[in-house]
Amino acid sequence: MEIVIRNHIRRLRFENDEMTQRELAHRTGCTRQTIHAIEAAKYGPSLELAFKIAEVFGVGVDEVFQYETTPRARDRSGRRTP
Repeated sequence: MEIVIRNHIRRLRFENDEMTQRELAHRTGCTRQTIHAIEAAKYGPSLELAFKIAEVFGVGVDEVFQYETTPRARDRSGRRTP
């Protein structure tokens, strides 16, 4: 099984006066590139950063992030792909 972390950061930013990635990064002490990677589901935030992001929006971590488990894909030979 593979864990995929989904998030609602983009929606939350726009619901909060169209906050920019740069502003969210500044308020959480990380880089804009980190916020971008998290929004694009290419990077999973640390637990500390996840709590900081939720705090900025005034919501619980579970309202920002959700995880799903999915079976890993297999290649033509039947082996699991990385």
